[in-house]
Amino acid sequence: MKEHNYIVDVAYNGLRIDKFLSISMEDKSRSYIQGLIEDEAVKVNNKIVKSNYKLKTGDVVEAVIPDPVELSVEAEDIPLEILYEDSDVLVVNKPQGMVVHPAAGNQSGTLVNAILNHCSDLSGINGVIRPGIVHRIDKDTSGVLVIAKNDNSHNKLAEQLKDHSMTRVYMALVEGVLKADEGTVDAPLARHPIERKKIAVVKDGRRAVTHYKVVERFNNATLVECRLETGRTHQIRVHMAHIGHPLVGDPVYGYRKQRFRLEGQLLHARLLGFIHPTTGEYMEFETPLPDYFKKVIEILRKELK
Repeated sequence: MKEHNYIVDVAYNGLRIDKFLSISMEDKSRSYIQGLIEDEAVKVNNKIVKSNYKLKTGDVVEAVIPDPVELSVEAEDIPLEILYEDSDVLVVNKPQGMVVHPAAGNQSGTLVNAILNHCSDLSGINGVIRPGIVHRIDKDTSGVLVIAKNDNSHNKLAEQLKDHSMTRVYMALVEGVLKADEGTVDAPLARHPIERKKIAVVKDGRRAVTHYKVVERFNNATLVECRLETGRTHQIRVHMAHIGHPLVGDPVYGYRKQRFRLEGQLLHARLLGFIHPTTGEYMEFETPLPDYFKKVIEILRKELK
């Protein structure tokens, strides 16, 4: 564990704390800094602050960098559904139930383990635990992911995520019948103030925007298409629950009593579009709903007859 302490100079008066620390600690990205702040590892004048806190001259900033957890990531012979591959990127269709990268207590059977068995030339920006991983989807969410095979690709794809130019479209089955044909949820997200493993709509959280459109209505559920403007952790799941329509099968934000025997929320990353980091060409990849998702839709359609 390493502690960094700073006294804010007049030149940084009014600057956001996350930007100040990314300047002060050049080897750490702004997203890493924001993660530290979310984990309450940053204090100003001995008080926990948010990423948007604006510094004042003379503020005492304290940031604690945790020691790296050494985890060995081994290649595993796990089948991959590859949608596209070249020397810069790898696009896959992740199945439900697969974790994207190893973490404490879950060091095997992940997408990273499978990718390392397929190819070893991956970007090293996220370190040994998350090689090539530019963005993530939850364990029980299926669908399209792009992996960077070198640092240049990683940086350019990450920039598209940051400026919201990457196209990400999801299909979700939500509880209840949505009245409006389309809408937008613009509600800031952050760690739940009490249940730290959950995300919640929090006044001072990071801006999060989800655009949704009704695809099909059933007796007590609605199939919706969700287009992400931002990409926060659990964004669609929390936003739809926030407007009173949690995802069917969601064990965290959904109804306690579930109608169907599901392994998790019915959420599928159907479409991903991005500008190729080398050619500059816009590319788009689409995958159909997985069978378990389609079976629930078929049941609901029969109930309408």
